[in-house]
Amino acid sequence: MSGQGQRLNVVPTVTMLGAMKARLVGATRGHALLKKKSDALTVQFRQILKKIVSTKESMGDIMRSSSFALTEAKYAAGDNIKHVVLESVRSASVRVRSRQENIAGVRLPKFEHFTDSAGDSKASLTGLARGGQQVQACRAAHIKAIEVLVELASLQTSFLTLDEAIKTTNRRVNALENVVKPRIENTISYIKGELDELEREDFFRLKKIQGYKKREMERQMQAAKNFAEEKRAEDFSLQKGISMNSAYNLLVSGAERDEDIIF
Repeated sequence: MSGQGQRLNVVPTVTMLGAMKARLVGATRGHALLKKKSDALTVQFRQILKKIVSTKESMGDIMRSSSFALTEAKYAAGDNIKHVVLESVRSASVRVRSRQENIAGVRLPKFEHFTDSAGDSKASLTGLARGGQQVQACRAAHIKAIEVLVELASLQTSFLTLDEAIKTTNRRVNALENVVKPRIENTISYIKGELDELEREDFFRLKKIQGYKKREMERQMQAAKNFAEEKRAEDFSLQKGISMNSAYNLLVSGAERDEDIIF
């Protein structure tokens, strides 16, 4: 689902604009960090893949050598070698332990093999009476095969863990890049547009109020002028003993003559 053309449902205010800008900064920073994490995991993923390929290529030769060594030991020591080995060994000499390795915040399981000296001392004397050298060579070949298998198991487990971590990280990177950031940017554009529209409406409202006040002032001034002319005409009519209309006409004609004289 793309975030192009979509925005968050917010109230277009200056406070919300600041909050959206802060969220955009956080989303940008998180996108950059997740991108770096994805690149680091991808590099480690490719290295592990190369190790898996090389280990699998060498595992064929090692397993073939161990099988051939077992055949040589059976030929030299006889068919009863299996019972002799099982009776002489009470505990495993090669053991496996696990630990965790942190790669860019992802914990990868690692398997390591180690040799137990108690079990090794008993198995070292196996087959000395008959074909002991071949038995020890077979044992060394199988120990090497176990080591390769442990290493391959560790690489395969790390490979699967990294693959899942890379997929999750890439999904988050794509979500931030294609959904979250475009939505926040669209929301910021929407808030800016609404704030500009409100500012234009306030400016238009102020202009209308100023025009109304100006017309009201002109009306009051005209009313005051008319009142003064009526008062003057009333005084002139009382002085001359004529009607109000005649006095008003005489005053108007006199004012016009004065204007003609001035010009």
